[in-house]
Amino acid sequence: MRTVRSHTRTPAPGALDTVRNLGILAHVDAGKTTLTERILFATGAIHKRGEVHEGTTVTDFDAQERDRGITIFAAAVSCTWGGHRVNLIDTPGHVDFADEVERSLRVLDGAVAVFDAVAGVEPQSESVWRQADRHGVPRIAFVNKLDRAGADLDTAVASIRDRLGAVPLVVQLPVGREDVFTGVVDLLRMRALLWRPGDTGYTVEPVPEPLREEAVRRRRILEEAVAELHPEALEEFCAASALTGETLARALRELTLAREAVVVLCGSAYRNRGIEPLLDAVRDYLPAPSDMPPVRGTAPDGSELERACDPAAPVVALAFKVTATATGRLTYLRVYAGTLRKGDAVRDPASGRTERVGRILRVQADRHEEREEASAGDIVAVIGLKTAGAGTTLCAPGAPLLLEPPSVAEPVVSVAVEARRGTDTGRLASALARLVEEDPSLVVRTDAETGQTVLSGMGELHLEVAVEKIRRGSGVEVEVGRPQVSYRETVVGGVRGFVHRHVKQDGGAGQFAHVVIDVEPWEEPGFEFRSTVVGGRVPQEYARAVEAGCRDALAEGPLGGHPVTGLRVVLTDGATHSKDSSEMAFRAAGRFALREALRASTLELLEPVVEVMVTLPEDAVGGVLGDLAARRGRVSGSTTGSGTAVITATVPLAELFGYASRLRGRTQGRGTFTTRPAGLAPAPR
Repeated sequence: MRTVRSHTRTPAPGALDTVRNLGILAHVDAGKTTLTERILFATGAIHKRGEVHEGTTVTDFDAQERDRGITIFAAAVSCTWGGHRVNLIDTPGHVDFADEVERSLRVLDGAVAVFDAVAGVEPQSESVWRQADRHGVPRIAFVNKLDRAGADLDTAVASIRDRLGAVPLVVQLPVGREDVFTGVVDLLRMRALLWRPGDTGYTVEPVPEPLREEAVRRRRILEEAVAELHPEALEEFCAASALTGETLARALRELTLAREAVVVLCGSAYRNRGIEPLLDAVRDYLPAPSDMPPVRGTAPDGSELERACDPAAPVVALAFKVTATATGRLTYLRVYAGTLRKGDAVRDPASGRTERVGRILRVQADRHEEREEASAGDIVAVIGLKTAGAGTTLCAPGAPLLLEPPSVAEPVVSVAVEARRGTDTGRLASALARLVEEDPSLVVRTDAETGQTVLSGMGELHLEVAVEKIRRGSGVEVEVGRPQVSYRETVVGGVRGFVHRHVKQDGGAGQFAHVVIDVEPWEEPGFEFRSTVVGGRVPQEYARAVEAGCRDALAEGPLGGHPVTGLRVVLTDGATHSKDSSEMAFRAAGRFALREALRASTLELLEPVVEVMVTLPEDAVGGVLGDLAARRGRVSGSTTGSGTAVITATVPLAELFGYASRLRGRTQGRGTFTTRPAGLAPAPR
């Protein structure tokens, strides 16, 4: 028997293969922040474990996060393990802050997906998993909370396979269950890792006799599953009917990097069990920056360029987060190539602006460590950039390269905001501008009819947090209107051959544009434009101007001034004038033509809907089902067991305002619910 404690040898600076950039992804309350806290403790980055319920964790450092007990803002921390630098981002689990996850995933190389051993895959777990799929991020899984009543590793793994379509490869077997969970059996090395109360590490022991037969069986299942997926492992398995630990480890890494399978570990973050093996798995299976393909971007001439992850290459970095702090404006960067030094000039190729890097900081949540430089593969924060926002590319002035920014979801909920005192109007405007700069998923606009300032976001909680941030950060007392959902309009019956002539003569050069368009429904959300004009009757540059004008017209539909989506516009014919035609004239023609064509079309109002998962006592099911029906909800499934029921339904977002308090009242405070976006659906006439 031997005791293993945390080890934190610092990696050599600039060693790309000893860096891991990863995120912690999960549903709300799956234990992400607790896991992050235990990782920092195990690696020696902190010397006292914080707790979410006490508001003492490193990554949930914002006052609102500590008050609410949830992660709201993605927080970056850095630590070392086994000679490797681990740059870790703890992401939010609540659906309202999915854009924080999106921006984080855009710059990460790998991720740890955390699942509750009782609940398995939950709605937001599935959403963040799909986000990681879109970004091609390799993952390993950690089944947490094995110390809870009802915890079952096999059930959680089955939900990963069934709901996520992943191939889970379980490399550990729990020792004990629920309140007697004490450790895990490492199936690769066939040894037991046991944690005892008060120990700072784990002890390595032989596999307990009662588990030996089960461990051998599971090792065999693991070998067979790996052999089916990995050619080299299959060759060895066929020759020897078994796999060595070295072959198995190498195959697990290659399958993880290729995203063909997911290594599954287990433990209890709260009880500090399973953390060190998870860190070993991060080191052994998740990619280093050098394992990732060269970053791709666009050159000034529109051609596609690649730049390798090389510290000697010209600098290219992507800003993914901006925060305002007492020490200045922090811009978080992922450096993809080159070496960024204090005082360097960097260029934003989209705007053409050049700025200078004042200071470079290694971030530890709300604490910072100053550095002289950051090289390819690093995630750092810099001070001194005045205009760079989330999604801005920064590159060497002499080697421009524009990277694709993270996508931003459209807001679905809006509230009117105004300063309680007229003298604070200017301060409120400044605070709103800072909010939008820090969080691009927030949108501020002025209502054309009422003159009110409208703040739009991803959900009720998102807007509550934003308004509270204004109150706490700027001291402005804010009046907030009732939340309103963001409706959309769509075409269900279009028009063909709609003609519009734009003729304007005010003296001097006139404006002339003649367009003929078809408007028809499009099954995809958004807008598609095509030109079928032949014979050069409408030159290509004028056709592009017509498309721009049509996009202008989509901002306000004829039903109620809501944005229009789900339509296709086809430019079928047109005419030009030798002197009076211009791109400006054709843009105006496109705008007016589509506006008039929409009035002649049949339109339908769409409203955002969400999938709701309600967990409640069995004796309260009847009342909750009746309440969901009254909210126009459509129940899609329900399960019961051990006195608890889970109801899944699709409900219009507008009907969920205030639902939390209603649910608590109907379940005596024992009911909870989670939501995730489910798209748009026709609204009642």
